[in-house]
Amino acid sequence: MKVLLIGANGQIGQHIIRLAKEDEEFSLTAMVRKQEQLEEYKAQGTNAVLADLEGSVENLRNVMEGMGAVVFTAGSGGHTGADKTILVDLDGAVKAIEAAEAANVDRFIMISAFQANNREVWADSKIKHYMAAKHYADRFLLDSKLNYTILRPGGLLNESGTGKVLAGELKEYGSIPREDVARTVIASLKNENTHRRSFDLLTGDQSIEEALNSL
Repeated sequence: MKVLLIGANGQIGQHIIRLAKEDEEFSLTAMVRKQEQLEEYKAQGTNAVLADLEGSVENLRNVMEGMGAVVFTAGSGGHTGADKTILVDLDGAVKAIEAAEAANVDRFIMISAFQANNREVWADSKIKHYMAAKHYADRFLLDSKLNYTILRPGGLLNESGTGKVLAGELKEYGSIPREDVARTVIASLKNENTHRRSFDLLTGDQSIEEALNSL
């Protein structure tokens, strides 16, 4: 499967690149914004293309041509203001969804945020603008014609993954290593039970495959 990864420079994106290289089922292409990033990835043996979430839908569509799936794990980051959150996490995601539809991509996997679907959870949050961006990007994807999977992980950790998760409509907040989020992305690309599903994701006691099969 040919996969376009949006958000390749992020920590989850880096794990996805490594895992995809280890799996013969995938041919992954990293989407980057700068020429030097493009050259760096190619030097490392990773396919890469130039495109910008703040650019045009047409440009995004062009780099998605021939892809079987798009994985969206991009984000403006905590060091930017609310304006960048809107432009990247919301409008950038919407542009990517529009482009994927136009390019006839089948699968679209979105990395969202824990309980982004539930306003009551984050109504008084200090990062309400971020949660709102995720909420509406997810809703746009849900209303699209794409064969989506939306992962809503809890607090992201840099420690090594355990391979054990809890997936579903969860209420109690928790955390999960970024590596396990990436593993769940890879597993979701292979698992038809994740088609047109959205779910929260935390560290748990089930294998990733078991958790996805029980959705």
